Formats: sequence, C-alpha cells, structure tokens
Amino acid sequence: MSSSRRFKGRKAIVTGGASGIGLGVCARLAFEGAQVAVWDMSEDALALAGDSIGASVTTIRVDITDPQAVERARDETLAALGGIDILVASAGITGPNTTVAEYPVDAWRQVIDVNLNGLFYCNRAVVPSMIAGGYGRIVNVASVAGKEGNPNASAYSASKAAVIGLTKSLGKELAKNNITVNCVTPAAVRTPIFDQMTQAHIDYMLSKIPIGRFGTVEEVTALICWLASKECSFTTGGVFDVSGGRATY
Repeated sequence: MSSSRRFKGRKAIVTGGASGIGLGVCARLAFEGAQVAVWDMSEDALALAGDSIGASVTTIRVDITDPQAVERARDETLAALGGIDILVASAGITGPNTTVAEYPVDAWRQVIDVNLNGLFYCNRAVVPSMIAGGYGRIVNVASVAGKEGNPNASAYSASKAAVIGLTKSLGKELAKNNITVNCVTPAAVRTPIFDQMTQAHIDYMLSKIPIGRFGTVEEVTALICWLASKECSFTTGGVFDVSGGRATY
C-alpha cells in the first residue's frame, strides 16, 4: 500500500464501507490521511471496521434506501468531519440469480432501491456541500454487468447500467464546479457479496474473465482512490473498467 498522504485534510464518505471493496477504500483513504465516515447498515460490521481502521474513522449506521436517513447521515457527517470532499458510493446487493420471467417483483424493487435509488440519494445529498466548498470527488461503484448484462441477473445489471448513466449526467452537471463524478465497472471481486450468488453464477462470471481469475479488493481500491484524489482533475463522467479483460467496450 502507498505511504503517500495525498488525502491529508480531506473528508470522505464511503457507503457500504464496513465490508468488501468499501472497507478496502476506507482503510486506504484513512491510511493516506483522510478523515472517513463509514456508512453501512450492519452495526456489528461497523464496529469491526472502526476497530480495524482506527481513530480517523466515524461510523454511521444508515439505510441508504431512505432519503431522510441519508440526509440525517449527511448532517451527522458534516458535524463530525466539518465538510465532505469525497463520496465513494459502493453499497450494493446482487439480488437473486434467476430469469426475467421468474424474477420476483419484490426482489427487483429491492435491488433497484439499494443499487440505484440509494446511490442517487447519496450523490444528491453531498452535492450542495461540495459546491459550497468549491471541491469534490464522487466515485460510484457500478459493474461490468451494467455494460454487458449478465444473464440471470437482470435487476443487478439494469441497476448498474443506470448508475453509469447517472454518473455521466451528474458529471456534466458539475463539470464547472471543480467536482468530478466518475464510476468504476469491476468484473467479479471475491467479497462477501459472493454469499448472495449461486455457485453457477460465480462460475459463469469467472469464465468471462480473460485473465482467468477474480479481481482483488486492492486492485479496485487503487483505481477508486485515484479517482477520489486531487490528481483526477480533468476526468469526469468517465467509466473505468477493472475487468481482467472482460469488458468489450
């Protein structure tokens, strides 16, 4: 891990920050000098994340599907950190692995509510503070499934495609405000989200990666943290693959 202090003085929010890619991002941001607010649903995971990362972390339990709860968490973050410079929106769920014809409507709504609506609420909530501060970096975690569509994962694929569209739109809106908005589209990374998938679906995803292995949290974290840094000053509305060669465009 880099020993630079490129995030010294920066204040960051990471959603889904208590596990998987989000936890990796929290740890690296904190290691490189940021004050980090970890947003997550799991109180137990938040406690473990706070203990493992250290004193530069504020943990906040929030249901991102509730816009009022997101605004309360935003206000709590502002009170604790004194500002918001960075948002990494990594919270997400996979939903069931089944065909469109058999996809449960309630499950469809839940996936869209977490992966798209929740991400929108978080993006929306931080923009005023970033504009007021004259600086911001937003990084949304989408998926290669949003570009290519995975069979038996229609809600997940659709929600991540929508995240890409939202990112492009917001990036253009904020282009003159010294705020960049980009997204990453990882192929499969072995994290606790695998527990939500069937083994057949996991095997399918691996078969599509030319490098022949899953990505690592560290590899995705490195890209996200560049996009979240001051160095990323002339790139906005971008879509960045971490796919082991899978992405076809």
